[in-house]
Amino acid sequence: MNKTPLTVTGAEKMKEELKKLKGEDRPRVVNAISDAREHGDLKENAEYHAAREQQSFIEGRIRELESKLSNAQIIDVATLPQTGKVVFGTTVVLEATADGRQVTYKIVGDDEADIKNNMISVSSPIARALIGKEEGDVVTVQAPGGETEYEILEVRYVN
Repeated sequence: MNKTPLTVTGAEKMKEELKKLKGEDRPRVVNAISDAREHGDLKENAEYHAAREQQSFIEGRIRELESKLSNAQIIDVATLPQTGKVVFGTTVVLEATADGRQVTYKIVGDDEADIKNNMISVSSPIARALIGKEEGDVVTVQAPGGETEYEILEVRYVN
């Protein structure tokens, strides 16, 4: 199975969520199920069924996070040689050649992508166009909205 790239920050967030699910959420739901069982007939006990449903969700999320973390290749971009090349985990400052507008993106794994925080997936059209390019290069991005040209102004190697 191929390893999925993950930034150090993304791995830490997943580990924190896993710790919370196992240490707080799971015990809370087990107690809720126990309390609901004490109320008698389980067939008509809405509290019991809601708690079981929540337990199922928590257990599924725990399995999902454990699987993602076990198949992750955690990349610490700060330890990579700073060559000015765009690689996974770098932060890239771009300028649109058409109107001079600047944007900054961090290239992250699929699970970490959050466009509102300028974190784009490594498999996105923009990231695919940028990977392997260097500061000063002009890249053409094929996006659903059409073609856009960007000049790479700066490549930062920070977590």
